[in-house]
Amino acid sequence: MANELALMTQPLPPFKLERYFAQYEFKAKYLLSASDCEALTLHELLAHADPDSLSRWNNLALGYTESQGLPALREEVALLYPGLSADDVLIVTPEEGIYIAMMTLLKPGDHVIAISPAYQSLYEIARSRGCDVTPWRVRADPQGWHVDLDELAHAINDRTRLLVINFPHNPTGYLPAHSEWQAVIDLAAQHNLVVFSDEMYRYLEYDPALRLPPACSMYERGISLSGLSKSFALPGLRIGWLAAQDRKLMERWLEYKDYTTICSSAPSEVLALIALRNREWLVERNLTIIKDNLAEAERFFGEYAAWFTWRRPTAGSVAFVQWKGLLPVEQLCREMLEWYGVMIVPATVFDMDGPYFRLGLGRRNFTEAIGQVRAYLRAAGAESHMLATGGL
Repeated sequence: MANELALMTQPLPPFKLERYFAQYEFKAKYLLSASDCEALTLHELLAHADPDSLSRWNNLALGYTESQGLPALREEVALLYPGLSADDVLIVTPEEGIYIAMMTLLKPGDHVIAISPAYQSLYEIARSRGCDVTPWRVRADPQGWHVDLDELAHAINDRTRLLVINFPHNPTGYLPAHSEWQAVIDLAAQHNLVVFSDEMYRYLEYDPALRLPPACSMYERGISLSGLSKSFALPGLRIGWLAAQDRKLMERWLEYKDYTTICSSAPSEVLALIALRNREWLVERNLTIIKDNLAEAERFFGEYAAWFTWRRPTAGSVAFVQWKGLLPVEQLCREMLEWYGVMIVPATVFDMDGPYFRLGLGRRNFTEAIGQVRAYLRAAGAESHMLATGGL
């Protein structure tokens, strides 16, 4: 018992990505690795409020809210998930949702398979809980990114309890085909695994026909995490949700939430309601920004193919770019920050080896920011430390 308690109380290590952003996000002039889309102003959002939500806003009492979330908001969220109702939705902050789910689903000694690279809490919380974690790699080839279903199948053992996935994938922008996604769910069902699906970038598919069904609708043991931070350009509201068919999970989540936030912010819930009632407009707005930036990125990396390998993402607001220069990618990121005020996130913050960095496609100043990288490369000229090394 003492050993089990020790495993349950392992301290969480520093969150590399969040510490990196905490250090540089509000100092840099350009954020070239942001994963969100250009944030809306309050004025822009309220301009789209319908009479009911505007009345809720104007008459809002700043008291406690329902622990599970504003019923009208949960009803809007449930519309995103065929077969689910408002009772199947828990309003949380997105990070809180990961924490609550992992802490209630897992016990020390369980085995977890987690997509990799990934947002650190998707695997680190399980590890701190005393679980063994096996990474399921998203791998690069000359055509793009891919996963190996045989690798996933071979990773499953008799202690595997949870499969953690993230599609559209951060940081690569990878999205599996419908047949591959169905195969993942079938494999999980065959072994009675819970599937925790980070779907924060869902709705940012460049071709809507490629959009995958949500895990919580496809599978009775599927859990979908989503929220307003990425696809809906409202990270400052700190509103997300968990959705699942299993009502027993909801009971456990609510009990655990009493020890975290207890309830959500009343203003944020009403603003979230306005956003989801205007989700088509919001998604179209954000996809327009991303697609414009995607075209600019393809022009840039075509021009500088000797320095970078560009693998076009399929969905989402990020891409993962390979650096082919001789200097370490961490030095590239440091010099871009110090000399040009451009914050770029290297692969090491995702616990990934290799000369990669994350490129954010959701900000309106993308062209200006990538122009600073062009200036850096031109200034470096033919210096030996900048010569291309080749590669894929």
